[in-house]
Amino acid sequence: MSERLDFKQMCGRFEVTPRTLRHYEYIELLRPEREGRGRFYGPREIARMTLILRGRKFGFSLEEIRQWLELYDADPEGRTQMRVWIDLADKQLAELAERRQHLDEAINELKELRDGVKRDLDAKG
Repeated sequence: MSERLDFKQMCGRFEVTPRTLRHYEYIELLRPEREGRGRFYGPREIARMTLILRGRKFGFSLEEIRQWLELYDADPEGRTQMRVWIDLADKQLAELAERRQHLDEAINELKELRDGVKRDLDAKG
């Protein structure tokens, strides 16, 4: 039997707030089954949530993730989705490398400033 989670279980499984989960539904990243007032998430939605959170971890926007997920619906074999994913990943890797460079520069500058202040303080006794 395939897995099926209710709203609370979905929040718990993925460690997201109810607000986050509702937002993902609102922007149509997720489409749970509805039974009365209840929402239920099957294997498709669980897989999509995994991909959404992975994409967020890598710094992709929700819009980029939404567009990428929609490609699967258009091409269930996944070839288009895989090609687009490679392009998105290449762009994101370049952006992350640039951010890393900026962070390394900021870290080095802060260390130099700290060391200079420490030398001045030590010199004053």
